[in-house]
Amino acid sequence: MRRNIQLALNVNGEPAEASVAPYKTLLEVLREDLGLTGTKHGCELGECGACAVLVDGEPQLSCLTLALECEGRSIDTIEGLARGPELHPLQAAFADFGGSQCGYCTPGVIMTAKALLDRNPSPTRDEIREATAGNLCRCTGYQQITEAIEGAAARLREEKR
Repeated sequence: MRRNIQLALNVNGEPAEASVAPYKTLLEVLREDLGLTGTKHGCELGECGACAVLVDGEPQLSCLTLALECEGRSIDTIEGLARGPELHPLQAAFADFGGSQCGYCTPGVIMTAKALLDRNPSPTRDEIREATAGNLCRCTGYQQITEAIEGAAARLREEKR
C-alpha cells in the first residue's frame, strides 16, 4: 500500500502544500491538487512543451517531473505572471502579435520565453527559435510566436528604463 506524502512547494511566490501519491507528476499536482489548470496536459511524453513551467527559473516539462522532486523549490506557472489585472508583457504581446490561436500551447511557450528573457533581455530571432524549439504549435505558426517574444522583449527593456 502506497502512502501519500506531504509536499511543500513555493508556487507563484506563495507557499503551497498537498498530500500526494509519490508517483504523481508536477503537472498532475498543479492541475488536480492545486487547481492551477493553466499548465496544459499535452502529450505526456515530453515532446510538445505544453506543460512547461519554471522550476527555480528554468523551464521544465512538468509531465516528466515527479512532484516530490520539487519539494521546497520555486515553481512558476502561467497563473503567476499577471500583475493583478495587468497582463505580463509576454501575455500582452502574444495577444497583440497574434501569437496564439487555440491557446493550448501558449502557456508553455510563454513560460519558456520568460526564462529566455530573464537570462537574455535582447535575444536574436535564432536564440528565440532555439529556446522555444521544444514547444510545438499546430495553430498559430512560429513566426507570430517569435514576433510576440521579440515584442515582449522590447516592452520589458522599455520598462527597465
